[in-house]
Amino acid sequence: MRRALVVAVVITASLSAQMPKSMWAWWNNPVVVQKMLNLSPQQQQQIRKIVREYRPHLIDVRADVAKAEIDMETQFNHDPVDQTKANQAIEHLIAARSDLTRTLSEMSLKMRMMLNEGQWQTLQRLRPTKNPNEQPTEQPEQK
Repeated sequence: MRRALVVAVVITASLSAQMPKSMWAWWNNPVVVQKMLNLSPQQQQQIRKIVREYRPHLIDVRADVAKAEIDMETQFNHDPVDQTKANQAIEHLIAARSDLTRTLSEMSLKMRMMLNEGQWQTLQRLRPTKNPNEQPTEQPEQK
């Protein structure tokens, strides 16, 4: 029973570590970038520059989240559990996720500043939803 609880906590933690719902890697989809948003060459260049600027830090903060999740799981798997160490692992995971969310939000804000209102509204309609019953109002074409 205890193992099942630990596994449930770790799975929930892993799912929470994904990108916040308003953020998705739309810049990697050429159909979205070129056809649906109709980004100018200058906008495309600026978006690529922003992604390149943030990529190294994103790699680091995602690794920090993964390590913090492993550390927490390790602490939860000890028998007996050292509550102090487990709480420290929890706090470390919270801080790592916070840093990831902050970094993704800052990057998204910079990219938002490159879009006009119409492009932003289109992007919001295309945003994938977490609710499987709710569909985006527009679907990018698949290659």
